[in-house]
Amino acid sequence: MRYYKPIEIARKLNISTSALRHYESWGAVPAPERAENGYRLYTALHLAYFRCLRAMFPAFGVSVTCKVLRHIQNGDIDAAFWFVNKEQADLHEEKAVADQTLAILRDPELPIVPGHKMKRRMTIGEAAALTNVQTSAIRQWEKEGLITPERDPENGYRLFTPVHIRQILLIRTLRRTVYFLENMKEIVQAVEHQSIEKAKQVTERALESIHQRNRRQFYGVHQLVELCKEAGLMESE
Repeated sequence: MRYYKPIEIARKLNISTSALRHYESWGAVPAPERAENGYRLYTALHLAYFRCLRAMFPAFGVSVTCKVLRHIQNGDIDAAFWFVNKEQADLHEEKAVADQTLAILRDPELPIVPGHKMKRRMTIGEAAALTNVQTSAIRQWEKEGLITPERDPENGYRLFTPVHIRQILLIRTLRRTVYFLENMKEIVQAVEHQSIEKAKQVTERALESIHQRNRRQFYGVHQLVELCKEAGLMESE
C-alpha cells in the first residue's frame, strides 16, 4: 500500500497541511495510521476523502459535508446519498421560487398561483400559504423593516396586499444571497413603488448563483461517488 505524506496531499489539493489536520479534527476524514516517528500516513482513501470534502464544501456547506462523510465512514452509503438528495431537492425548490419571482416581477399581472385570483387583502396565514413561507419568517421580515403590512383598524391584524406577496417572494429568493439587510430593504421597497428594474436584475443574479450552486453540487456528488468506489461501497463499473 502506498502512503502519502501530508505535504503530498496538501500540494495535490493546493491547501496547507494544517488544513488537513483541521478537517481531521472535524471527524470528516478517517484518522490515519502513524509512522514510528508519529507522522501521519495517508492512503489513497484519505486522498479521496479530502478531494470529496473540498468539492462538497462550496456546494453543500461544512455541516452537510461533514455529516455525509461521517455516514460514508460508517459504511452507510444510502444515508449519505439521501442526505445529499434532500439538499438537491431544496435547491430545486429554491430555483422554482426564483423563477416564479422573476416571472412576477417581469409581469405584475401574472397570478401568483395559476388559476387563483388573489384577494386585495389577505391575512398572514393566507400570505404564508401563497408563498410557502412560515408565518414566523414573515413576522421577522416585518420586524427587520423589509415589509410593512397594513393593519385592520378594528382588530389590529396584519393585512397583506398582492404587492406584499411579491415582496415576500423576492425576500425568499434573495435571503441566501450575499445581499445585506440594508441592500435588501432598498430592493424590496422598490417593488412597493413599482420601481422593479433593480429587483429584476438582482433576481436574475440570484438565479445565476443558484445555477452555479447546482453545478457545484453535481461536481461534489461526482467526487462523493469516486470516494465510495475507493472505499469499496460501490462498484467501479
